[in-house]
Amino acid sequence: MGAWGVGNFDNDTACDWAYELEECTDLSVIENSINAALNESYIDSDIGSEALAAIDTLARLKGNSGVKNSYTEAVDSWVASRKIDVPNELIEKSQKVLSLIITDSSELHELWAESEDSENWKEEIRLLESRISA
Repeated sequence: MGAWGVGNFDNDTACDWAYELEECTDLSVIENSINAALNESYIDSDIGSEALAAIDTLARLKGNSGVKNSYTEAVDSWVASRKIDVPNELIEKSQKVLSLIITDSSELHELWAESEDSENWKEEIRLLESRISA
């Protein structure tokens, strides 16, 4: 899985995604990641990790930052340099993706279920849900 923690940017895939975001000036990379998850009947771990990073970035754009650390530095810089309103449609899509990722429709759910950090990961998803919904 390439993860070292339960945070949305505590994995290789999300960190790589953040570099892709740096090249973007609008919400297209974020929306593409969220749509990719919605288009899957079973969300593989990479698509899920990118969707979580995208949703976390939207929450930050709304002023609802989560943990800020070296892994989120690129995203935090991107957010700080932009004033973009987050469309309600994208928030609704994000909420739907979060509900899918935390179920058996997601490889991330299966991988974390096998871990001793399963409950911590679920709590991170619930916190992200509250941050995107606020």
